[in-house]
This record gives sequence, C-alpha cells and structure tokens, in this order.
Amino acid sequence: MDDDYPLLGLFWTMLWFFLWIMWLFLLFKIVTDIFRDRELSGWVKAGWLILCLVLPFVGVLVYVIVRGMGMTQRETAHAEETEAAFQDYIRTSAAGSSSVSGGGADELARLADLKEKGALTEEEFRKAKARLLA
Repeated sequence: MDDDYPLLGLFWTMLWFFLWIMWLFLLFKIVTDIFRDRELSGWVKAGWLILCLVLPFVGVLVYVIVRGMGMTQRETAHAEETEAAFQDYIRTSAAGSSSVSGGGADELARLADLKEKGALTEEEFRKAKARLLA
C-alpha cells in the first residue's frame, strides 16, 4: 500500500474544510445582518457587500471587528420581534377559535361580571356583547 496521502495530510485537509465552512456560515450571517439593519443606508449596505465579496476574508474580518457587537443586538432584537409576533398570532388565533367553540360564553360571563362591578356601562356592555356575538 502506497502512502501518498498521510494521516497528517488528511487532518490538515479536514481542518481547512472545516474553517472554510465556518467562514461561509459567517459570511451568510454577515450578509443577513447587513440587510436586516434598518439604520444603514442603501449605499453603506452596498459598500459592505462589495467589501465582503471582493475582499472576502478581509471584509468579513473588518465587519466583525467594526460591527460585531451590534450583530448580537440586532439578532436579539429580531428574535424578540419574531417571538412577540408569534405570541400575538397565538393569542388572536386562540381568541378567534374560543368564540366559535363555546369560549364566547366565558367571555360573555366576564363582560357581565365587569358590568355588575360597575367597570362597564350598559351601553359598553351591549356593544361588547354585540361584537362578541357577531
């Protein structure tokens, strides 16, 4: 058996492949961050993209040094917005399905309770009841 490709060569090839994959992941993360940032103008976004595509390793390194901390903050803000939108969707869906499936009776009872406690006037109660039953 001829050892044209020793074990150390295989190790180095795998290491470079792994680093290349990490760099691609970071490049996609940076491009996503550039487009997600609402504070950057179109020209600045174009400049960052050109830098990252023409001088890939230098561009990615400079971007991470200059705007790395903001990337984390923007990613966190995006995750919070997404979570809030999802929770809002769940609440609206649950409210819409509860009136259909008999949960409207619970809502009507709650409205009657508020009316008895004096939190709602008779007119407010009638409007809310009509909206609930519609």
